[in-house]
Amino acid sequence: MRNESVNILIVDDERDYRDTLSIFFDALGYSTEKVESAEEALKLIEKKFFPIIVTDMMMDGMSGIDLLKTVKKEYGDEIEVIMVTGYGSIETAVETIKTGAYGYFIKSHNPKELQEEVDRAAKSMEIRKWKSIEKSKMNFVVNSKNPKMAKIWALVDKLADSDANVLITGESGTGKEIMAKRIHELSGRKDEPFVPINCQSIPASLIESELFGHEKGAFTGANESHKGKLEKGNMGTVFLDEIGDMSTDVQGKLLRVLENHQIERVGSNVPIDVNFRVISATNKPLKEMVKSGTFREDLMYRINTFEIDIPPLRERREDISVFVNYFTRRYVAKTGKYIKGISEDTWQFLLDYDYPGNVRELKNIIERMIILAPKDGILCLDDKRGVNYMKEFEGMSVIEPYRDARRKWERKYIISILDKENGNITRAAETMELSRRQLFNKMKELNIKIN
Repeated sequence: MRNESVNILIVDDERDYRDTLSIFFDALGYSTEKVESAEEALKLIEKKFFPIIVTDMMMDGMSGIDLLKTVKKEYGDEIEVIMVTGYGSIETAVETIKTGAYGYFIKSHNPKELQEEVDRAAKSMEIRKWKSIEKSKMNFVVNSKNPKMAKIWALVDKLADSDANVLITGESGTGKEIMAKRIHELSGRKDEPFVPINCQSIPASLIESELFGHEKGAFTGANESHKGKLEKGNMGTVFLDEIGDMSTDVQGKLLRVLENHQIERVGSNVPIDVNFRVISATNKPLKEMVKSGTFREDLMYRINTFEIDIPPLRERREDISVFVNYFTRRYVAKTGKYIKGISEDTWQFLLDYDYPGNVRELKNIIERMIILAPKDGILCLDDKRGVNYMKEFEGMSVIEPYRDARRKWERKYIISILDKENGNITRAAETMELSRRQLFNKMKELNIKIN
């Protein structure tokens, strides 16, 4: 069985042993890279994903034990570490396992033992990789390297266990719902429902029914009673996303619910007691909307006992590499694609780009790159197919659905390759590393015709 989708990072200050391990694991079908120090290893894993690290215990500078501790603190179970030493003992083996090492190998022993340790780690990672990445999602977000974001997450930790209402502001795509979920998961209501409500996406004619519910026969089409989202969130947390898009009429009814802790379903005058925490979010300037009369001042004060403003990604560039690593691991796990790393030019682009669509845009960029990744596993700006991916991304709208944006990009991409190959479908398919049938199907799907 080939293991080429599993990257192993070998860390050892002895060049001969590094080379020996690299040859050994390459022969087993793994993909390997080598560094001579723990410090180099930490820099490299910021840019490339290595689910398994095989490290010497005793090295100049930072030791293997310190590397293990740092990796476990920063990445948790996303990376497994196997310790290697020339001088083994029961005590050191126990210490490394307690510290979080997956396995322990003595250099003088049969290499088959090391192979078995790595194979077990790879199998374990394969079984739990998607679940593990989803579980670690919150950890990677809250461990921000940006001072302002670090203070915000510290504030979230403090206010979470209260019942205070929270208003989260910031540009679209900054992660307001993730923050709302974090508050809920740290609160005393964590075992109760978290009910997100997108006030922008619900039609004005249906928002009252969606929020408050309705009784059978309340309006045409109401063939049975319906419990509203506010009632479904009883004892839990209700997340009112894009609350700035709520009509003033509905704002008034929501205010009464928050003041009286009761709702009335549409078509009924029977009050129903509710008890939920409200977290709201908006990318609109509510204070200016209050002045213009499009948002109620009394509601604004009711929903923002605490106001948290999330800075855009361009103002917290320290976190870009963390997001890139996370999204790469996420989509590698989802697609099973072999990704070895990201080219230096691409890294520089990702670090310098302003991201008008914020974290959501970065996520979409990484997903597109992985979907279109070349066989060598290096995500890059301009590969042999002659397409400068990232320049295409810069011009993309960040507000249209991803499915529509991808369709447009795929169409433009295929047309550009066909033009480059003078309409020769066979050569175009070879350039795109597709079969002729796959290219024909794509052309038909995207309504592409050759003149």
